[in-house]
Amino acid sequence: MAARKKSEEPSIDVDEVLTDEELKAVAEEDGEPAERKPKPENGPRTVVVAEDEAVNRMDLVAMLEDNGYEVVGQAANGEEAVELTRKFRPDVVCMDVKMPRMDGIAAAGIICDENIAPVVMLTAFSQTDLVKKATGAGAMAYVTKPYEESKLLPTLEVAMGRFAEINDLLDNVERSERKLQETTDQLKETEEKLKKAEDALEERKLVDRAKGLLMDKADFSEQGAFRWIQKTSMDQRIPKKRLAQAIIAKYGDPKPSETDER
Repeated sequence: MAARKKSEEPSIDVDEVLTDEELKAVAEEDGEPAERKPKPENGPRTVVVAEDEAVNRMDLVAMLEDNGYEVVGQAANGEEAVELTRKFRPDVVCMDVKMPRMDGIAAAGIICDENIAPVVMLTAFSQTDLVKKATGAGAMAYVTKPYEESKLLPTLEVAMGRFAEINDLLDNVERSERKLQETTDQLKETEEKLKKAEDALEERKLVDRAKGLLMDKADFSEQGAFRWIQKTSMDQRIPKKRLAQAIIAKYGDPKPSETDER
């Protein structure tokens, strides 16, 4: 019995289904990137560290990992920092100011413009102009070297908190703008419907008056007067409102000024 069951199962070579290259292509194909998947609740904070000096970078990574952070990327220059941040979309980026190829301020500007993650600048300098450049580029905060847990860790938390608050505010603004646009569109649609209703009512009043004049002045029946207006409007391609106005102008009562002159 077991042998017969086994013979009924299809014998398929794994490579005949999907090759290694095809599996890799599927894993890397465009779509929702893996780094965008929701992170597990209560999972570790993720960080990209950008520091061109290897020893300092290793010390910083060790400090972060010892305090429960997950370092998902390490960069030695600004270009690498931007690429890794785009790839992993971390909770925060620790960015050194002085780096080759692209400095930290320029890299922070790109990351902040794309609104990927909050950036904390790392610098050995404390000049006011440098701090202004960093904050002007969008950095949430900065920490001076040598790094101390008592300063770095609270700064990271503050940066992430500010980033979340700003994005919540942006989301609220976007929702408000969308709601305002929807309300504006609805109001415009209502105004258009009201205008059509007013025009239809005005046309109906004019047609009724013109119909009455045709009955009174040209001996039309009520049905005959309406048919004449409707047929003439269609045959001559004249709007019923305009045709009714012409009938009223010809057969209607004279204007008060004309009566006074007589």
